[in-house]
Amino acid sequence: MAKTRTRAPSRNRDWRSQDPHYKRESANYPNPVPSREFILSYLSQRGMTLSCQALCKAWQLNELESEVLAYRLKAMVRDGQLVLNRRQGYGIPAKMDLIKGRVIGHADGHGFLRPEDGSGDLYIPPRHMRPLLHGDRIVAHIRGIDRRGRREAALVEILERHTQRLVGRYFQESGIGFVIADNQRIHHEIAIPPEHHGGARPGQIVVVELLEQPSKHNPPIGRVREILGEHMAPGMEVQIALYSHDIPFEWPQAALDQADHHPQTVPEAAKQGRLDVRTTPLVTIDGATARDFDDAVYCERRGDNWYLLVAIADVAEYVQPHSALDQEAQKRGTSVYFPDRVIPMLPEALSNGLCSLNPQVDRLCLVAQLTINRDGKIIRSRFREAVMRSHARLTYDTVAAMVVDHDPEVRRQHPSLVAHLDQLYTLYQVLRQARERRHAIDFDTQETVIEYNPERKIERIIPSERNDAHRLIEECMIAANVAAARFLLRHRMPTLYRVHEGPSLDRLEKLRGVLGELGLTLGGGDKPRPGDYATLLNSIRERADHHLIQTMLLRTLAQAVYTPDNQGHFGLALDAYAHFTSPIRRYPDLLVHRAIRHVLGGGKAKDFIYTAEAMVSLGDHTSMTERRADDATRDAIEWLKCEFMLDKVGDTFSGTISGVMPFGLFVSLDEVFVEGLIHVTALSNDYYHFDPAGQRLYGERSGMTYRLGDRLRVKVARVDLDERKIDFDPLFESRKPKKKRAQRR
Repeated sequence: MAKTRTRAPSRNRDWRSQDPHYKRESANYPNPVPSREFILSYLSQRGMTLSCQALCKAWQLNELESEVLAYRLKAMVRDGQLVLNRRQGYGIPAKMDLIKGRVIGHADGHGFLRPEDGSGDLYIPPRHMRPLLHGDRIVAHIRGIDRRGRREAALVEILERHTQRLVGRYFQESGIGFVIADNQRIHHEIAIPPEHHGGARPGQIVVVELLEQPSKHNPPIGRVREILGEHMAPGMEVQIALYSHDIPFEWPQAALDQADHHPQTVPEAAKQGRLDVRTTPLVTIDGATARDFDDAVYCERRGDNWYLLVAIADVAEYVQPHSALDQEAQKRGTSVYFPDRVIPMLPEALSNGLCSLNPQVDRLCLVAQLTINRDGKIIRSRFREAVMRSHARLTYDTVAAMVVDHDPEVRRQHPSLVAHLDQLYTLYQVLRQARERRHAIDFDTQETVIEYNPERKIERIIPSERNDAHRLIEECMIAANVAAARFLLRHRMPTLYRVHEGPSLDRLEKLRGVLGELGLTLGGGDKPRPGDYATLLNSIRERADHHLIQTMLLRTLAQAVYTPDNQGHFGLALDAYAHFTSPIRRYPDLLVHRAIRHVLGGGKAKDFIYTAEAMVSLGDHTSMTERRADDATRDAIEWLKCEFMLDKVGDTFSGTISGVMPFGLFVSLDEVFVEGLIHVTALSNDYYHFDPAGQRLYGERSGMTYRLGDRLRVKVARVDLDERKIDFDPLFESRKPKKKRAQRR
């Protein structure tokens, strides 16, 4: 077949006949002008920048059309599709060797540009960061290579300002007010004119609205919009995290009205036409403090196979696309879980009420009916819209006592559930074996729980316990998610997959250098498989430093993301995976439900409300909201840990070196599960040098060496709540110089 050649746009032909999107434009606008696609194609073919006047002349636009085109060109500049140069010529960034991306600020005043095309970050020196704030979207050009070999970016144009408000501490010096942002990536001090201090007192935590963004010569100027309170007030850590990370937490009235409009019980009309599983003894199994219940399970043996029913709250029945409720859920992207509260994705009328699978009440659900064989493989699956009734709200500890420990008292309390829970536990063991056979990576990370006293101060920090009931539910949810991904692939529906990519080469190189020093190896060459990770993890289970090695392995892997392009899940060793089981708290799950319901209703991919292109945008957004929630939660927990350590300055603890850097050692304490830094200047008995291959600091005179995983005693030297930093001093008498370190076996 002969290839179709692309004809360069002619300046003499009518643009309407050349623009393939003219019909769309004329249907949407009373005065259509060339489409964005045509403008980009035209400029690309011309190979030069052109002014708005030149374009209007080439296309013979009248006065009204010229005015509309000018607005379109400005919008394309705002969206980063075009760049306007100093001669008022519009050009395509890629053709002009320009790079679009987001600014990543640094507390020291410099920054980095993270390109949208996925290429490597560029360094932004401090002088070019003066007019920029963290998160701004810009166009830049490469101005050269700095003395450290980094590509250096220079600002061309600011496309989008990211920061409109921020939270920080208010200060005054010589009568001049300013705010230091809590977000350490914002290095600017925000100037507060006297008329805009809002009654704030020095040291208070305030919310600032920016009146003027920073420029090359002037700092940002703001006004105090809200005084959150005193620096150490209970709950302040969550308030700061919400504002610092732009977590939406106030509900628009329209969204609340829509949530409250639904009745508190499921109407009979809504149950019609659904599979009735109300007599099936489905149960929810969650943590003791959980309030929203997404999922319920039931299992029975059928011959050589198991029949597993996973029922998930039918949130899509109540949250309609593009409604005020849906827009707010999409904006939030996920529920955010802080130690003492939850910022839900949906209003409580739905999240804890009508959508939650509470015991002994009728609820609408979407069920996955799975038949699983003795090898742990799903041999049949079906999705149905259903109505259910949870027969019990069980906790992980209760189920573990019942099916793992066979506690007779607990089993007597739930006589009607014992048989199917025993089958569920047997199925879990089968699924667990299948997980091991496919060499899924099993990271056993250590989570902590913060307990408060009646004054809302931290009483203690303790490790959380995971038992087989946690793992049982995890395997059931994985099975349902796999079935959902396969169902949507089979029907070629636009959706979001949960994609987890393998390690990059540079991370692998650094990892193998450290592993070599520890007498360990990771197989697989440049492209290790999940099984290579699993083999190494299994070999270190009995080592004292296995948690540290596990953390290093985890850091070589990319963060999982949501994308319509299915590329499998490296960590779980699965070819296709989608999140289906938590639509109350994750927006991607709601999108998966809508796609499944669309197919169940007889719909095809071509008439689905979301296109593949729309899913790309939704995937980027929901991945961002997930990272945002993780960052906010981590900030709040680090604040609380620092607050907990404030009265322990001078105390001594035992710990393990959890990180080695040129500037010092990170030490994780045993008793309180807190991490702090021994700065290299605190190692005052010698001059210490960093060995990146061995992940160690070694003294040039004494021969004393500090390595990853070493044990030592430290004294708490300083706690900085604002910077979330804890400094330790080493107790030198607890260590002796070593000439050679034997490899651990």
